[in-house]
Amino acid sequence: MASIKDVAAEAGLSVATVSRVLNDHPSVSEDARRRVTAAVERLGYRPNAVARSLRTDQTRTLGLVISDVMNPYFTELARSVEEEARALGYSVIIGNADERPDLQDHHVTTLLDRRIDGLLVSPTDGGSPRMLDAARTGTPMVFVDRWIPGVDVPVVRSDGRGAVRDLVAHLYALGHRRLAIIAGPAATTTGRERVDAFREALGAYGLALPDAYIGQGDFQADSGRRVTEGFLDLAEPPEVVFAADNLMALGALDAVRARGLRVPDDIALAAFDDIRWFVHTDPPVTAIAQPTGALGRAAVRALVDRIEGGPGESVTLPARLVVRRSCGEPTPPRSAPPQSPSPQSPSPVRRSTP
Repeated sequence: MASIKDVAAEAGLSVATVSRVLNDHPSVSEDARRRVTAAVERLGYRPNAVARSLRTDQTRTLGLVISDVMNPYFTELARSVEEEARALGYSVIIGNADERPDLQDHHVTTLLDRRIDGLLVSPTDGGSPRMLDAARTGTPMVFVDRWIPGVDVPVVRSDGRGAVRDLVAHLYALGHRRLAIIAGPAATTTGRERVDAFREALGAYGLALPDAYIGQGDFQADSGRRVTEGFLDLAEPPEVVFAADNLMALGALDAVRARGLRVPDDIALAAFDDIRWFVHTDPPVTAIAQPTGALGRAAVRALVDRIEGGPGESVTLPARLVVRRSCGEPTPPRSAPPQSPSPQSPSPVRRSTP
């Protein structure tokens, strides 16, 4: 591999001049710039990123620690982060925490040791020590999707409350009254928030959310399967299962089928976090879709702003309901043939509905 000394010899210039050209110094003549550029192309020279980072105190690298790389939502989030970072001249190193706080801290420590310029994190819990320490000591950081209340770090997330209200309105219109939820870990903000939003939306229709209809999951398919089996064993099973995560929804679908039941004929199913797979399930699953790509891009822009000395603004984007066939379809009203009132019949009385 060619070195900067090889480039200097090829261009007939000093190493210092070549270095100034490579660092785009304004004092370099156009002749020197052309000669260095030609020598770089002939030799296939690539600057030493490690050496440059030691001089500039920047590696042009971002760290991304996600909760579960096997979850299609986080896979899509990572892709959008990488694309936006590349467009802004940064590389991304990804660490998979696998929903484990200890593994999350391991990745944070490793990434900081590699001198990344900034860190994007979707926290697995309320605060693993190494991550909190990094936030408090000034490491440029942004929380994405999940966050830790009380920590002074910008948060890029979606607000699903409106979409959850739309979901409950849709279910109510279909005639469903017994609605249950498979909750995510209570240690995560998304786990708590989605249960609260669901309870609030039910309350607007005078529907309760009894403890028996709240199943504790962990954002993994096995927990969705286990919780749904418990719902089906109840003396009065729910009419709808709302999984607060896509993988738990797939587990719930497995549990229903294992009992020889059908969705939505025997029990309806809905999910938070829409994924491409849901259009291929039988039936396709009604889901709340987050603007995943937009979240990833906004998180990178906020982090780069912090790296460059700016505040890094928090961003909240709305989620939306995607209606498919897993909750049933409304029964169209029967149309009666029009009848002309006889001249002797009294005019109909209109009653207002309270």
